[in-house]
Amino acid sequence: MLKQRVLTALVLLLILLPAMFYGSPAPFCAVALALIAAGAWEWARLNGYGQPVALVCGMACVLLCAASWWLGMLEQGSALLWVVAGALWVVGGAWALHRGVSAWAGHWQLVRLLTGLLALWLAWLAVAQARVIGINFLLSILVLVWAADIFAYFAGRALGGRFSRNKLAPSISPGKSWEGVWGGLIGVCILAYVWQWADAALSAAVPSLFSYLGRKDALLLPICIVFLTLMSVVGDLFESLVKRSAGVKDSSALLPGHGGVLDRVDALLPTLPLAMMFYSV
Repeated sequence: MLKQRVLTALVLLLILLPAMFYGSPAPFCAVALALIAAGAWEWARLNGYGQPVALVCGMACVLLCAASWWLGMLEQGSALLWVVAGALWVVGGAWALHRGVSAWAGHWQLVRLLTGLLALWLAWLAVAQARVIGINFLLSILVLVWAADIFAYFAGRALGGRFSRNKLAPSISPGKSWEGVWGGLIGVCILAYVWQWADAALSAAVPSLFSYLGRKDALLLPICIVFLTLMSVVGDLFESLVKRSAGVKDSSALLPGHGGVLDRVDALLPTLPLAMMFYSV
């Protein structure tokens, strides 16, 4: 299992890193589009659709993203779009988690399908726009989510249950603890200030998200970082809710040792649009 995870991670890095650091944003946007299309295929299957419909959903996601690309939306920031997307994630995410696993299957199947396609399209558009802004900006968002997950994992393993008797969301993801959330928050806050210092020391041509927020207002940085970290947890829990409703452990087996694409990008789905909201507004 560990060998599979490592090999899959190496293959993904060999594809993603050259695409990300290429002079033009186009290769990275194309790779991200392929991953998002795979996520759309997984989403349809998680919500009760068969293989033919799932393939159509993947193609529909490709066409939607490609049309956005062709229309020039990667270079045209839209504050209103990202404010609406952020509001939908905050309100909709909280509502879905509050209603719980059993309520998800009660929604109309088409509504569930379109909800996922919308979330995936917004995530692709956000990550593509972030890459157009600059590699440093994009990396700071991605690493924020990865750091939150890593710090939460180790804090949960070491301290889970020692300070809080209640689990974070026992009916959705029994293994997650409040100590893990606090550990993720502390880790990301440290990362943000270290990255901000590194930007200044290296005179970064393109600021990271952390430097961008810090330049606007000293209080804005910690507030936004805490908010983005918490929303990454919402994204993780939301995908867990959908999987539990479908009665599966992983979104698919596309990534050996890791599960599916959605299992890898779940926390990014709300975080990317919200990061673009802060940047745009």
